[in-house]
Amino acid sequence: MDFKSSDTIPGPRTEDRLPHTAEAAVKIVIVGGFGVGKTTMVGSVSEIRPLTTEETMTQAGIGIDDNYGSASKTATTVAMDFGRISITDELVLYLFGTPGQERFWFLWNGLFEGALGAVVLVDTRRLEVSFDVMGRLEERGVPFVVAVNTFPDAPRYPMAELRTALDLPEEIPILDCDVRRRASSRDVLMTLMRFLHSLALKGALT
Repeated sequence: MDFKSSDTIPGPRTEDRLPHTAEAAVKIVIVGGFGVGKTTMVGSVSEIRPLTTEETMTQAGIGIDDNYGSASKTATTVAMDFGRISITDELVLYLFGTPGQERFWFLWNGLFEGALGAVVLVDTRRLEVSFDVMGRLEERGVPFVVAVNTFPDAPRYPMAELRTALDLPEEIPILDCDVRRRASSRDVLMTLMRFLHSLALKGALT
């Protein structure tokens, strides 16, 4: 299609425009295994219409993708999710949700590039997946907090037991959340920002 100089190219919707008061933007990644709620979290907390790259799951994934605990899930992220939230009038977070299926994890390195911090979403029915996720963040030097998504049919454990099971250092925050709720997802992001601030004060944030 050819455009003439007189043609008007539509810009972003009014509600999607960056607030004029914004002075700083921070990239945050939302990571975790398949079906832990990354797309839901980005969608629930984003103040703009989120960008998603979900595709319908097919028979080709049988025997390759581990969907234990997510048998009813019919779509999966194949590239990334993207959203935005203003923490203050001056500070904006850009949220990047990673694909959860292991065959798409090669995309993570690009999404980690330039990220100041991360949220690791955890499903207590599949804690073992979290070790690889946290290991990749540690290799890249990306600080993170752990958020336990409270699925209705997932077993509940005290935070101290989960910290031990995940071999999580005492200084790394871990908290419960319900990613379907905007307030709960925002609390997770605020916990991450406080953690990053504490690291900056210690000179541990590069």
